[in-house]
Amino acid sequence: MSGISLKSHKFRLDREDDWKKLELLLGRLENRSIRSLTDAEMIALPALYRATLSSLSVARATSLDQDVIAYLESLSTRSYFAIYGNQTRMSTRLRHFFIIGWPQAVQNITRETIASALIMFLGALLAYVLVRNNMDWYFSFMPESLMGARTPASTALELRDTLYHDGDKSGLTEFASYLFSHNSRVAILAFALGFAFAIPSAALVLYNGCTLGAFVALFVDKGLGFELGGWLIIHGATELFAIVLAGAAGMKIGWTVAFPGKMSRMEAVGKAGAEAASVLGGVVIMLFLAGLLEGFGRQLITNDYVRYAIGLTTLGLWLAYFYMPRNFDTLELDDTAGTS
Repeated sequence: MSGISLKSHKFRLDREDDWKKLELLLGRLENRSIRSLTDAEMIALPALYRATLSSLSVARATSLDQDVIAYLESLSTRSYFAIYGNQTRMSTRLRHFFIIGWPQAVQNITRETIASALIMFLGALLAYVLVRNNMDWYFSFMPESLMGARTPASTALELRDTLYHDGDKSGLTEFASYLFSHNSRVAILAFALGFAFAIPSAALVLYNGCTLGAFVALFVDKGLGFELGGWLIIHGATELFAIVLAGAAGMKIGWTVAFPGKMSRMEAVGKAGAEAASVLGGVVIMLFLAGLLEGFGRQLITNDYVRYAIGLTTLGLWLAYFYMPRNFDTLELDDTAGTS
């Protein structure tokens, strides 16, 4: 035993300086950033890492002191993540998501987005025509909790009051809150159920369109179509767009499950899922912004033309943000800015 201890002591004495240098560099790298290292230290870091791996290999092969082996294993692991791990700052990741990741993911599902928008439009058109011809259809498309006091029996004055005044239990605040939570559930489910060959996603988008069409038909029947349009567009330009994108993301996954192409089904679904997840992450942000517009903009702004202006401007900004031509390869951000 004394011979092994002596051998271990000599082994550590010969190499300990390199281990301490590596540990010092790792400490600075972990506590600050890669910018805290000089060029010479950055060049030395991989060499010290390889030397430590070599020491670990020798220590294991010769059954040296277990404390030495544990120390070298810990040092090697820290070195691996410092050299090969992701050193991107959180701020860089967020900038990458908003500048590249999210708009690029949306552009990559343009075909599905068009399909989702058409399905919602067809659902709205179908419900609108049916309700306009027979108001009894209204109760088939509108959930009772979403309906509130807005029924075919309501007068034009009663319906108009819900567009401009907040106060009673069935007023704007309660309806706006329910509408936001309702559309959020639809968006998340449209994405989550996409794996079932996209059928549930398409059905949910269609249902949402039918609900919208029936609602519009009721107000148009009372001569309030223009007023309702302003009430809806100030938040709907963002919220409905988010639902369309969530449905498109679900369809992307479902289509890939059914037709994986040249890749294996698991590889194709994994790639599509990662892309769709980026879209859904942005959809959550859109729904949050829509909630702010819904909760404040519609209550504070009662002028129809201002409502239309805000809604159309918002829609134009979203379209420009997502679909403005750009070369994403030239927008790559610096990922070596250091740890967060």
